[in-house]
Amino acid sequence: MAFEELVKLGEYVWEVPQDAALRMRVPGRIFLSEVLMQYLERGAIQQVANVATLPGIQKWSLAMPDVHTGYGFPIGGVAAFDVSEGVLSPGGVGFDINCGTRLLVTTLFKEEIEPRIDELITALFEAIPSGLGSKGPLRLSEKELNDVFFGGAKWAVNQGYGNPVDLKHCESNGCLDGADPAKVSPLAKKRGKPQLGSLGSGNHFLEIQCVDRIFDKKAADLFGLKEQQVCIMLHSGSRGAGHQICTDYLKMFQAASRKYSIALSDKQLACVPADSQEGRDYFSAMAAAANYAWTNRQVMSFWVRDVLERKFNTTATLVYDVAHNIAKLEKHTIDGGRKDVYVHRKGATRAFDKDASYGIEQPVLIPGSMGTASYVLHGTKKAMGTTFGSTCHGAGRVLSRKAARRSLTWKSVTEGLQRKHIAIKTHDLSSVPEEAPEAYKPIDEVIDVVSKLGISEAVARLTPMGVIKG
Repeated sequence: MAFEELVKLGEYVWEVPQDAALRMRVPGRIFLSEVLMQYLERGAIQQVANVATLPGIQKWSLAMPDVHTGYGFPIGGVAAFDVSEGVLSPGGVGFDINCGTRLLVTTLFKEEIEPRIDELITALFEAIPSGLGSKGPLRLSEKELNDVFFGGAKWAVNQGYGNPVDLKHCESNGCLDGADPAKVSPLAKKRGKPQLGSLGSGNHFLEIQCVDRIFDKKAADLFGLKEQQVCIMLHSGSRGAGHQICTDYLKMFQAASRKYSIALSDKQLACVPADSQEGRDYFSAMAAAANYAWTNRQVMSFWVRDVLERKFNTTATLVYDVAHNIAKLEKHTIDGGRKDVYVHRKGATRAFDKDASYGIEQPVLIPGSMGTASYVLHGTKKAMGTTFGSTCHGAGRVLSRKAARRSLTWKSVTEGLQRKHIAIKTHDLSSVPEEAPEAYKPIDEVIDVVSKLGISEAVARLTPMGVIKG
């Protein structure tokens, strides 16, 4: 699929026309500004078209402004599939199941933390395990691990790692229904067992931030955000358990796709009917991984709070916790009627127009790259009708991790952070270039696009003071 085949439908809307030769069942939609068009990869366009060929897909194959090529689905991809005629695809969720973002707001302000930023970042770095293969401080029994897979963040709260109010401010209350540990392989359990309460590696991070600007005072007040207030943002997922679950089911689905006579334009889109035994098994295992991820972020929040209480005699309140890589059974209005669909969000964030926890639209958390701003937004009614209640999940890569390492040095990146008075801690300095601002699209432009499209609206901008890179 070529760039010249894209049709501009509006200032920020580009259509990938439905091509019968490619067996596309629906058109594609890519949301970009002229500035972001320069970063669009031919491979990402092709992946949007490929997703549009899958059985039971509804309305469009969508890509958010942070889109870039991924495994099967583009990262930034969204697609909804009919529950009886559609499919479930691990490539539409990703390997890092429920990689998500959590925001905690403290009672501290920038001027109080600035003189002690090194003390705070060091204490958090010592309290929360990070890095490739990192292990958490908990030692779970087989039963406890199964309880985590079943119960999600509620398990952590019941064990004393937080309070019931935290669950109210988590997407899906920190637990996806339908999880079944029996559908998780022994290897996935073995990988997940020692890692609960750890940050991990790659683009996972903990960041100390301050509220730089308020755009929507009413929503900011409800979310507990004030200018110059210090926040802690966590970005992590289901660690080795989720990665293994995805690996296991991709292998299974590559054979099962042939069994169900599903013609694939890309083997990475391996899928099965959602209503098949294999589909139900995958959803149960994926839900277990999602619940592990919510528990993981809940436990890490406990360590954050412990540090704040010991070092600064204060605590932190959970603003919200959102998932990025997940498939969920939701009800949406499609062609004038309400319909149950499996919405795959691969590097995309739920942005619903209603959320019980605050009585207004759902909070949306969008992290930037290391050293750039992050944003708090809220969902909108327009998103419900145009993106199945979805928005972007970050800035979106423009350099692969390998390319970033080749073109940047850890020394130049850390010196750039120091010039911005941003402290950094990591176990692997050589990996720092992977998350440098130069490796990502401009986050302010991405947020501008989703705001002007009306699929989410900015509430506050957060700027970094210190970062722990996974």
